[in-house]
Amino acid sequence: MSLDTGDALTTHNFGLQIDGVMVETLQEISGLSMEQDVIEFQQVSADGKPIIKKLPGVKKAGECTVTRGATQSAAFTEWISSSIAGDMGSARKDASIIFLDYQLTEVKRYNLRNAWCTKVELSATKAGDAAALTEQVTITFEELTLG
Repeated sequence: MSLDTGDALTTHNFGLQIDGVMVETLQEISGLSMEQDVIEFQQVSADGKPIIKKLPGVKKAGECTVTRGATQSAAFTEWISSSIAGDMGSARKDASIIFLDYQLTEVKRYNLRNAWCTKVELSATKAGDAAALTEQVTITFEELTLG
């Protein structure tokens, strides 16, 4: 019996949803990560041999970086402003990174709980340069789950 696992996902069909609202334009999402401490537990067996066990420890907050064309998107700009101003009541939002197949059907979702912006960096600007202005936004979150 053959088990069809399907095609691998591609990296060019994706989206970012913050508090249920899709971010209009994205160029890149990178560095999505979350860590968990490892507890090493050592003991001795009944016959005196050392035994080492590893157990899951405390989860750490994660982060990712979103690069997008700088636009006049009011919702995204307000979210960044709330974060930078320290208005955590408005800034902490649930977000999702969504991956789509070739028919643009959602196939994988990474949910970021209590996400907020910790850094904004604009691309370089130069007189006479013909380039799009981009903003890189670092997003930190408290928990990562697969949906």
